[in-house]
Amino acid sequence: MNFLAHIYLSGNNDNIKFGNFIGDWVKGKSYNNFPQEIQKGILLHRKIDSYTDSHAAVKKSILRIRPAYRKYSGVVTDILYDHFLALNWQTYSESSLKDYVNEFSNIVFKNFDTIPQSAKIFVSPFIRRKRLVCYSDINCFAKVLRKMAVYTSMPNKVKEVMKIINENYEDFHSDFTTFFPEIIDYTKRELLNQSMP
Repeated sequence: MNFLAHIYLSGNNDNIKFGNFIGDWVKGKSYNNFPQEIQKGILLHRKIDSYTDSHAAVKKSILRIRPAYRKYSGVVTDILYDHFLALNWQTYSESSLKDYVNEFSNIVFKNFDTIPQSAKIFVSPFIRRKRLVCYSDINCFAKVLRKMAVYTSMPNKVKEVMKIINENYEDFHSDFTTFFPEIIDYTKRELLNQSMP
C-alpha cells in the first residue's frame, strides 16, 4: 500500500496516522524513539505491508506489472492502488478527498520536527503540492513514476507500464476492489487489538 491507503487504514487517531505515514523511514527498533501512539502507527504500517504482500489479488496485479518493472512491480502496484482508492474515495469516506488531505497535511506540519531527517526533503513538497489529491488522475500516477525514476533507483518504464495498465485496467481495478475491503477489516481488528489493555 502507498501513502493514501496507509493513512486511511489508520482510523481516526492523528498520531497513528502520522506514524503510519512515516513508517517507511523508521527502520528496525528505532520506532521505540517515538511516542507510544506514533509507535502504533509505525508498527501498523509494517503489518499492512506484510498483509498486502501476501494477498492473492495483489500478487495478480504485481505479476501483470512485472514485465515492465521487475523487482519494483510491488512498489508500482502500491501506487496504482492509491489511484483506485482516490478514484473511488466516496465509497470509503464521508469527507471529500480534498478535505481529508488538508486535515492530514495539518497533522504532518504539526509533527514536522518528529519526521526522520531522511524523510523531510521528500515530505515537505509532497504535502505542500497535495500529491495525495491528484492520485485519482491516472496521469498523476504516471507523473509520480517519472519523478521516482529521477529521485530513486527505479527505472523509467512509464510508457511500458501504462500500456499494460490501459490494456488491463478493469482487471487491476477488480484486484483492488477484492483486496481493499479485506485489508480494511484486517486493520480494524489490529487497531481494536492495540486499544485493548
